[in-house]
Amino acid sequence: MPRGLAGRAWDMLGLLLVLSSLIWPAVIDPETGTGLRLFASTAATFAALILLVSLLTRNLASPVAPAAAILGVIAGAAAPLILLRLTGPGSAAFGLWVYVAGLTILIWRAMGVLSTLIDRDIVRRILVASVFGVAFVWYWQVITIGFAVPSILLPPPSMIWDRMVADVHLLWGDFRLTFFEAVLTGFTIGSLSGFLFAVVVERYPFLARGLIPLGSAFSAIPIIAVAPIMIIWFGFGSSSKAAVITLMTFFPMLVNALAGLRSADRMELDLMRSYGAGYPTRFFKLMLPAALPFVFNALKINSTLAMIGAIVAEFFGTPLAGMGFRISASIGRLQLDMVWATIAVAALSGSLFYGCITLLERRLTFWHPSLRT
Repeated sequence: MPRGLAGRAWDMLGLLLVLSSLIWPAVIDPETGTGLRLFASTAATFAALILLVSLLTRNLASPVAPAAAILGVIAGAAAPLILLRLTGPGSAAFGLWVYVAGLTILIWRAMGVLSTLIDRDIVRRILVASVFGVAFVWYWQVITIGFAVPSILLPPPSMIWDRMVADVHLLWGDFRLTFFEAVLTGFTIGSLSGFLFAVVVERYPFLARGLIPLGSAFSAIPIIAVAPIMIIWFGFGSSSKAAVITLMTFFPMLVNALAGLRSADRMELDLMRSYGAGYPTRFFKLMLPAALPFVFNALKINSTLAMIGAIVAEFFGTPLAGMGFRISASIGRLQLDMVWATIAVAALSGSLFYGCITLLERRLTFWHPSLRT
């Protein structure tokens, strides 16, 4: 089947499911017990009409048709949220889930259209990833409200957002203490020391016989065993958490940086030696550029390990603040919305940290084949 015909077939299937959802009730009104279809509210009707019109115009030869389809899918996604907000948790009926199934196909097609509208690779990656994230939150909200999932098991994103807005100052204080005072410090010390040790080991290969097994042994120690020891050594402040993060991030950088330094082409090294180039020249002109992709891989790994290490270390001892402390204390009080709000802040900050490293990698290693578009 031709590619364009297959795409239109998926469009028609999604549109058919969306239209067929009007046959069955979308929600059940808990007060009257009557079923309400998708067009039960003015706002939902408006959103669904925008969706249908944009999908019908998408196949026309118009430069704004793909953008209209994307906006239509976004508007159509509001309809289930509006109906569930009007009728409350547990009111979803069969028609709503048929609508969600059809909209899932259309969201998939909209992301395909979105990827063809943008020429720059980095912008396309960010936008598609953002659509994936928004779609994930949308499914989470619809499923938890539609099936009336108990908030103690999994609160809906709207409940988590309300908690974040209500306690923004408390969450900011925890984030500042954990991220700026522990994560960044431990990440910097661990990554820098791992890289420097890799340079020394590459320069003097006999050290690898002792340092690599020792480093692998330390990295195999569970963090729950290391954190109490670090707290005894460095106290209950940020120093103990930074020490845990340093230990967690040292070995990944050591291994990756050493592999990168050794990946330099031997013929090019021999050529530089034949021209009388010293070790500093060989290092900065050849070995370091060859090692940069490996170093950035280690940095991206360490960006996630650092956040995990800081939060786990705070479970064992910390002042009355910090993201790990907040999670532990909120679980004890059964404040699950605060737990998930803190988790959301940790996930968002970790993702942004990872993204910043990725952008820096693209700036400094644009010449590498894996980044060529």
